[in-house]
Amino acid sequence: MLLQQLINGLTLGSIYALVAIGYTMVYGIIQLINFAHGEILMMGAFFTLTLLGMGVGLLPAILIAMGLCAILGISIEFIAYRPLRHSPRLAALISAVGASIILQNLALLIWGSHPLPFPDPFEGLGFLFSNIVVSYLQVAIFAIAAALMLTLHIFIQKTKMGRAMRAAAEDQEAASLMGVPVNQIITITFAIGSVLAAIAGIMMGAYYNSVYPTMGYFIGLKAFAAAVLGGIGNIPGAMLGGMILGIIEIMAIAVGVPSGYQNAISFVMLILILVFRPTGILGERVSERT
Repeated sequence: MLLQQLINGLTLGSIYALVAIGYTMVYGIIQLINFAHGEILMMGAFFTLTLLGMGVGLLPAILIAMGLCAILGISIEFIAYRPLRHSPRLAALISAVGASIILQNLALLIWGSHPLPFPDPFEGLGFLFSNIVVSYLQVAIFAIAAALMLTLHIFIQKTKMGRAMRAAAEDQEAASLMGVPVNQIITITFAIGSVLAAIAGIMMGAYYNSVYPTMGYFIGLKAFAAAVLGGIGNIPGAMLGGMILGIIEIMAIAVGVPSGYQNAISFVMLILILVFRPTGILGERVSERT
């Protein structure tokens, strides 16, 4: 029973981790919580479902949805955030909430309010070890998430573009003086985060066999809690925070916490972290000169 729930928690945590990385990448560079990130996840799932309904194959549908979400993320940055980059943070935060509400209502107008069935590409197939059931979908979710997170870590640490992203996150003005195209780096950051959100949305739709316009709201808030848990602005911390949060949620339900309180667990974790360790697990305290 414990091992089965651990597997379920790792599967859910992998999805949270992908979304949390998008939050933490954007925050690391422009110090903004992109509250429209969860809606990009939702749109990725709906784009894929719509393309499948049009007869497009699964892999092409996923790739097209990833591209559309990248364009959507770039558009949100260009329209809602870039004009407010030098404004007070509250203005950008309000703009982010507004973008989230607009995307939710747009999805309601296009696809309606009722959940739509999302196909399981493996049709429930899996492995059976003693009393432990591991579906092919769970294996695929964990493997794809792990591969994406490893690839992103290598990209950030080893490539020229990754070094530019780290330089922009450290000091935008100094990076610009050294020839780093900061605006381009921010655009690429939003594109990468949006692609990861699209993949997470497709995984979530397949895992729960349904998609609906408000699905990104709670997932986005949980992923934000995961990013804070790991250390906001820290990519390995976002990965770790997502995994921990997914395991805690599943284990809490396994020990008897009603499933209706599943969402509250994430917010309790967020409050505890903000009170007792605001920098998160892997975050570092940074002193600022006054």
